[in-house]
Amino acid sequence: MAMWVAHRPALLHRGRALLWSVAGFVAAIVVFGLSHWFWLSLLALFFTGAFDNVSVVVRQSPVQRLTPNSLRGRVTAVNQIFIGASNEIGALRAGLMPAVLGPVAAVVWVGPGTLAVTAAAPVPWRRLAASRRSPPCDLRSNIT
Repeated sequence: MAMWVAHRPALLHRGRALLWSVAGFVAAIVVFGLSHWFWLSLLALFFTGAFDNVSVVVRQSPVQRLTPNSLRGRVTAVNQIFIGASNEIGALRAGLMPAVLGPVAAVVWVGPGTLAVTAAAPVPWRRLAASRRSPPCDLRSNIT
């Protein structure tokens, strides 16, 4: 997916792409949780990686493109702290839920909640859903 995204023009509707990639990720996780077939599970995990890659590109591109050169290192460092912390919190949740609900229920029941949040996100964050492609970046202007 990274190779495909890298060789395509910038996404026209970033906000919609982000919301759809989150929804696709969750749907693939639910399929994985319910699957009893190895190949379907493998295909579902392939799609989780593909959808996650799209969401990472959509989220990280504006950070890199819109941050002034003099602040890019600091902004990236703070961003990575938040990403790392959220991964650890997610790992904690992912470890606790199977202990409480069982492994299949833990995977499957996260889906409806996440889809509900994803479906509701455009209401309070209209600018996110309407977010469009950034203007072209002139790389020569970033060279100091």
